[in-house]
Amino acid sequence: MRIFQSALAVLALAAGYFFSIQAATAQEITRHGEGNLFFTAITIPPGAETLYLSGTGARQQEDGTWGDIRQQAVDTFSRFQDSLEELGWSMSDVVQVRVFAVADENGEVDFAAFNEGYLEFFGTEENPNKPVRSFLEIADLVVPGWLLEIEIRAARMP
Repeated sequence: MRIFQSALAVLALAAGYFFSIQAATAQEITRHGEGNLFFTAITIPPGAETLYLSGTGARQQEDGTWGDIRQQAVDTFSRFQDSLEELGWSMSDVVQVRVFAVADENGEVDFAAFNEGYLEFFGTEENPNKPVRSFLEIADLVVPGWLLEIEIRAARMP
């Protein structure tokens, strides 16, 4: 009888350990399919806090110009970083980035230059997280001078 009780106790401990690991895993944001610049999927469990930041673009520079796409990416992500920090969040909480881009005066979208600016904020030593991402070329944006408009979604566990 004692052996049976001991076996049941060990089995109960093992089951509790197994289910506690599954519960902990189900309560974490998980990233799948890591690429150089982004993940292909991020799973956000029930109960996560989410934050959506509206699309925005760069500010006009002091000389009246808007800068190239790299400068606009850095300016826009810097503005998001400030907004997130004011709300008690951080760039490491960003799980999705959506970019709408228009061609420059030469009729081209400099995707490589955008990625240079993007990589100042994601996949860094300070913020190793990389969100899922969409990058779309469109005909025009609402603000003359913008080469891109970016919107983000952030998520974190309470």
